[in-house]
Amino acid sequence: MSSSLSRRELLRSATAGTLGIAVAGSFDAIAGSGVAQAAAEGGTRGVVGYGAVVADPAGVLALPRGFSYSIVAEAGKTLLESGEPTPSDADGTGCFRARDGFVLVNNHEIGGDEPYPVPTLPGLTYDPGARGGTTTIEVDRHGRRVREYVSVAGTHNNCAGGITPWNTWLTCEETEERAGGALLKDHGYVFEVDPFDRAANRDPVPLKFLGRFSHEAVAVDPHTFVIYETEDASGPNGLYFRWVPPKGFRGRKGELRALALREGGDTAGRLQAMSCSKGGKHVADLSRATRPGTTYKVRWVDVPDRDAAKVSVRKQFTDEQVTRARKLEGAWWADGGAYFVSSYARDDDGSVNEHDGQVWFYDPRSETVELKTIFGVNPDPEKDTAYDGPDNITVSPYGGIILAEDGEGVQHLVGVTRRGTSYPLARNEMDDGEFTGPTFSPDGRILFANIQSPGYVFAITGPWRKPGEGEDDHHHGPHGH
Repeated sequence: MSSSLSRRELLRSATAGTLGIAVAGSFDAIAGSGVAQAAAEGGTRGVVGYGAVVADPAGVLALPRGFSYSIVAEAGKTLLESGEPTPSDADGTGCFRARDGFVLVNNHEIGGDEPYPVPTLPGLTYDPGARGGTTTIEVDRHGRRVREYVSVAGTHNNCAGGITPWNTWLTCEETEERAGGALLKDHGYVFEVDPFDRAANRDPVPLKFLGRFSHEAVAVDPHTFVIYETEDASGPNGLYFRWVPPKGFRGRKGELRALALREGGDTAGRLQAMSCSKGGKHVADLSRATRPGTTYKVRWVDVPDRDAAKVSVRKQFTDEQVTRARKLEGAWWADGGAYFVSSYARDDDGSVNEHDGQVWFYDPRSETVELKTIFGVNPDPEKDTAYDGPDNITVSPYGGIILAEDGEGVQHLVGVTRRGTSYPLARNEMDDGEFTGPTFSPDGRILFANIQSPGYVFAITGPWRKPGEGEDDHHHGPHGH
């Protein structure tokens, strides 16, 4: 996510493509490019998604008719329990059910001179020289803010992460920075955050067995407790990883921390990188795939030095050993597997083909990855119905997926129906700041999402249902996905 500015510079010089958007696989069919296409095809088609977004008189967030938002937190405006302002750069977010509402754990992707750091409070700080971390926000059942407080401090560039089956949040540092200058410790790790037990977050422990690299997001298999990780990096492009826990791992609160602290904990379990093939031929780059439904066989290659003592993890492999992708971003576990996103690819970053976003699905049963969604290079990023640069991802309890756009021009939360139709769910009315952290409340009534800059956390409510496929289909209702 922190690389979005360089991406925008790339886009301005890129040649526009015409692939459009398509979806296949568990979304049932290959289809076209959303609202604009539906309108062009005339009046025989019904509502796409939840209908067109309506301009916000307040100039903040445009939503479909019948939907509304409230501001849960605002950087520099709302206050933490400790008295400091809500930190800058809200990013990946987890939502957990509580007795009287919900608890959010909110990442803050702070790695530079952002105006509002995460306060380095005693007992909650990993490295007092780092300004990132997480805050925990308690809300009532309507999504109204009750309190916000620091849960982990002194980490660097906390980007996305993921929820564990044992109801904790894994927050990821998107960096490979070593100790030096302001930083007193090495960074590039994953940390676990308990949304309920403040004492469990004291004295933060890096989960070094998950590797030291430019982490983006994770997805955890609730049956095997294997943790899948995306890497947002270039020169060479990043990798998709899995961590296989050691024998006897039972997936309980506190177990990851205990594993990290025990003798030999830095190399507990196995950290492996993905290597794909098709028909026995190695696939070095995920951008090779341009058709939804493209499926590759997967094998996993052990990482030699997961703490990257001398060379970055991704540089420990040749292109013939692993499969790379530019800008590996969001991750989400659903449908018995792990969804993950490649935000874009360009010829000059080493990619085989150019695109403005892929969504992949890894199936651990068949040991395959399948391309579910691809966006062609956006020919007009300033156009309201043109989408590019998917980043964070969530799977909707009503069917399909929701992507947070981090691209050029107008920024949206973009939905994709099970049949493959794309639609806008929200539009940033303020500026071209990226959306981050979309996640539904466990009861499906509230979608929490953020705009990173100037720094808002929103609670979005409305007439949720199965999103319209763009046809005259009135059988709407919740749809498990």
